[in-house]
Amino acid sequence: MPEQQQWTITATEQPPECFIQAVKQYTPASNGLYAAQLLWQRGIKDRQQLTAFINYKVYQPASPFEFGQEMHLAITRLQQVYNTKEKIAIWGDFDADGITATSVLWDGLGQFFAQNTQLVYYIPNRLKESHGLNNQGIDNLAKEGCKLIVTCDTGSTNVEEIIYAKQLGIDVIVTDHHTLPAERPPVAAIINPRYFPKEHQLFNLSGVAVAYKLVEAVYQSLPNVAKYPLEDLLDLVAVGLIADLVQLSGDCRYLAQMGIQRLQEDFKQPAAARRRPGVGRLLELCQKSGDRPTDISFGLGPRINAVSRIQGDASFCVELLTSRDVKRCNELAEVTELANARRKSLQKDVQAQVAQKLTQLDLSTTSVIVLEDAQWPAGVLGLVAGQIAQETGRPTILLSTEGVGEQGAGGREQGAGGEITSLSSNSERAERPATANSTQHSALVLARGSARSVNSVDLYQLVKEQAHLLHRFGGHPFAAGLSLLVENIPLFTAAINQQLRQSLGSTTLTPTVQADLTVTVADLGKELFLELKLLEPCGMGNPVPKLLIQNCWFENSWHRNQQDWQGKKVQYIKAEFDIRDDSSRSAFPGLWWGHYKDELPIGRCDCIAELDYNTFKKRYEIRLIAVRSSANSALNAPLSLTPFILDLRNQEHSATQHGLNAPLPLTGLIIEDCPTNWDDLRMWLRRCLAISRSTSGLENQQQLAIAWSKPNHQPPNQIWLTLVGIAKYLSRTNQLVTRGQLLEKIGVSDQTLLVGIKALKYLGFTVQRQDRSLQFTWNPNDNAENLADEAVARFLAAVREEQFQQQYFAEVPLSTIVAIASYDSK
Repeated sequence: MPEQQQWTITATEQPPECFIQAVKQYTPASNGLYAAQLLWQRGIKDRQQLTAFINYKVYQPASPFEFGQEMHLAITRLQQVYNTKEKIAIWGDFDADGITATSVLWDGLGQFFAQNTQLVYYIPNRLKESHGLNNQGIDNLAKEGCKLIVTCDTGSTNVEEIIYAKQLGIDVIVTDHHTLPAERPPVAAIINPRYFPKEHQLFNLSGVAVAYKLVEAVYQSLPNVAKYPLEDLLDLVAVGLIADLVQLSGDCRYLAQMGIQRLQEDFKQPAAARRRPGVGRLLELCQKSGDRPTDISFGLGPRINAVSRIQGDASFCVELLTSRDVKRCNELAEVTELANARRKSLQKDVQAQVAQKLTQLDLSTTSVIVLEDAQWPAGVLGLVAGQIAQETGRPTILLSTEGVGEQGAGGREQGAGGEITSLSSNSERAERPATANSTQHSALVLARGSARSVNSVDLYQLVKEQAHLLHRFGGHPFAAGLSLLVENIPLFTAAINQQLRQSLGSTTLTPTVQADLTVTVADLGKELFLELKLLEPCGMGNPVPKLLIQNCWFENSWHRNQQDWQGKKVQYIKAEFDIRDDSSRSAFPGLWWGHYKDELPIGRCDCIAELDYNTFKKRYEIRLIAVRSSANSALNAPLSLTPFILDLRNQEHSATQHGLNAPLPLTGLIIEDCPTNWDDLRMWLRRCLAISRSTSGLENQQQLAIAWSKPNHQPPNQIWLTLVGIAKYLSRTNQLVTRGQLLEKIGVSDQTLLVGIKALKYLGFTVQRQDRSLQFTWNPNDNAENLADEAVARFLAAVREEQFQQQYFAEVPLSTIVAIASYDSK
């Protein structure tokens, strides 16, 4: 089970009254105190800083020629190409920053050089190639007659490949924001903000922002040529900046603010009139409107990144972001959505397998988690490693031999090789062979994978120290990619753990959640949201504010399964609830992604949450980040116990009625509904353990009573007829019904009900959600019965499977339940 988290609250220094009054000018509906406190905490401490931070119109962005001689060299070379009509290739990268950077150069340089004839682009295949230039790709571009390569989001350290290109008569202009080479490479120009001091307003530019600066310089140097204004590129710049998780300060913040405005303006247009119909369609698919940074970080960014993770080749994403062909963009957006659905499915599966392997580790003696599996797809390992690192508070390295096999001629170890994979988009990408193992390993199997860090542990340095055990590695302090011989994994695991233990000394690694402000339920709502919105766009160095709500409780909680796009497969769940405390008589809505309602504490508790606006439901709500019982405010050691399970199944009366011969638990939980799978039962077990922890961990204070009766099932056909009859009645009377009422009436699970509702749609029923209720409308179709046969058959099969499972749990021996409970409580 996950370790208990350490909660901290940001040290609060009360801002002076004059600063609070200055902030209040931007929050006329409230006193501005919370926003002032946050801004003061984050280093915004005078009027000039405040004005430039909030109002991009008064911010003075840097000239692209701040890059000095390198920018002048780049423009000189591009002007030469403009005059001689030489062929140019854009060399991009496969993550969201690289894709948007390629798109900015494609659209921007495309104003001056004919697309597809004089100007082309190349994006490496994530599953076959690594980040950066490679000789095979350069060979292909040479055969096409290219005389200039302009990189974006990559290339700074590809010195050997740059020399190789030069030997073939190809010049290279590097635009990048990653690691600087030890010496300037033999390029036509290298435009990289890392040459600036850290305080410079351009230092934090991501790959897409650097590409934009190059295009800006071209617009200024070749005036009266471009057909479209430079500002049309800003929406793409915002997507790449926010998706790349760079620090949004200086020009980064300015460009993101401008870009979000452009994104929102374009989305408000009819689909046929949009400049970027592909982006608009993606926003529609993820039910976003483009006016919030979270629409990018939770919507557009993951979808663009998913394509290379699943398919390897993400080059069509440039067309998706730049084409004005609505039909084509819709097709590509749907392919992207399917890739993201597949990514979520793979990520969920791998996460479950990793969680299972974690039960076999003693985290008290583990400093760095290193796990490997032959079946894990490499494309999602970085995402899962990040989740595990956050949950455990420990650096996490996940390795896979999937699809690698024996390394011989033609394998992935040739050229760039693709061994540095799943790096976070803002990684250093200092791709290099490890010193002792950089030779070819024919007939030996390599594991390749991803690493993520937390708690300020410099993961890159940790990995680098074990270079003698590695084949290749690359990354930065919080993310790395690596490959090594499978036979070296045990040595690598032991060595990296010993190294971190020595560096930590007596320090203990624990998962940490930090809150920025303490608020009450009465504070939640539109006024506070608008205050906190002053800080947007949020990102590294300016995170989304985390709110601590103390001594609160939850009501009206429920959960539902979320489905993949087009409802093909249930993939994840979320709990919804109302939160209350003593500050107000009114409750406030919220949700908890990836959790069941039964995981919410019983009684009073503390929680950390983010305040959000749900554009789909048009309401303000909180998004729960962490929660614990109020009695658990001081961290308790994890309990290792087996709950005492009381078997009251198949008694004459239910467990909540009197007259039972068997004793009821004095302080415990009672399950009366027969489960349909082990996950349902495990949820009650976890709830039982949580209450035990909140009552000082005394095992004899908590019991779990299983009190369901052998089910008296209706025939599946009769259940279907009942569901159809209810739907017809509701349509005729125009009444609303909750899902809970439907579930109680027909006696099936939530998942099976969803299958039944899909079958109803084939009969001509339209089902619309109104807050927490459903509305049925029926438009009979003479041919509907024939069309619905297959869908009804699926519903009947789901009912039969559910009834079979309930029959099993009515009779499964108590010893089996205790065994499962004992294993899960470890």
